[in-house]
Amino acid sequence: MNGTFVAVVGPSGVGKDSLIAFARARLEASGRVAFVKRVVTREAHGGSEDHDSMDGQAFAAAEAAGQFALNWDAHGLRYGLPIALEHDLAAGKAVVANLSRAVIPALMQRYPETVVVSVIADRDVIAQRLASRGRETGESIPRRLDRSVGDRLPASTIRIDNSGELEVAGEQFVQLLQDVTGLVQP
Repeated sequence: MNGTFVAVVGPSGVGKDSLIAFARARLEASGRVAFVKRVVTREAHGGSEDHDSMDGQAFAAAEAAGQFALNWDAHGLRYGLPIALEHDLAAGKAVVANLSRAVIPALMQRYPETVVVSVIADRDVIAQRLASRGRETGESIPRRLDRSVGDRLPASTIRIDNSGELEVAGEQFVQLLQDVTGLVQP
C-alpha cells in the first residue's frame, strides 16, 4: 500500500470530528485525501459525530464477514472502519479516521505507514464540550476526563491543541495533511 493512514485520536470532547470536518471541507475535492466514516453501534444524532450506525447483531455479522479493516469496543459500543479504506491506501491517498487510542498498536501493525495525530485541549474546554453534547451524565464526564491511554501512542505522535478557535487547530491539521500528501494549496 502506497498511502498513509492518518489516525486522529484524543479524548471524547476534544474536537476530533470538528477538525476532520474542517479538513474535509478544504481537502476532499483534491482526491488525495479520503475521510473514513466509522461504523458505530449507536444511532446518529444531529450535531454528533458523523458515523454510520449498525445494531450489535449486524455489526457482529459484518465483522465475521471481514467488512472491517479494524474494529474495537469502547464505552459500551462497537466501532469499525470499513475495509474499503484499503482501496484508498492502495491508490496512494492519505486516509483519515477518528479512532480509539487503545487500538493504535494494532493499527500500526496492520498499516506501518501511519501518522498519529493526538488532539488535545484544556480540561475545562473538554468538560464544557462534553456537557453540551448531552450524551454524558454529570458523573461520566469526570471519568472521561480522567481516562488516560497516552502511553500507547508512539513517540512520533503529532499533537494539535484544539483549546481555542477551530480555525487555528484546523489550519494546523490541513497543513499536516498537505505535507503527508504533497498537496500545495493556492
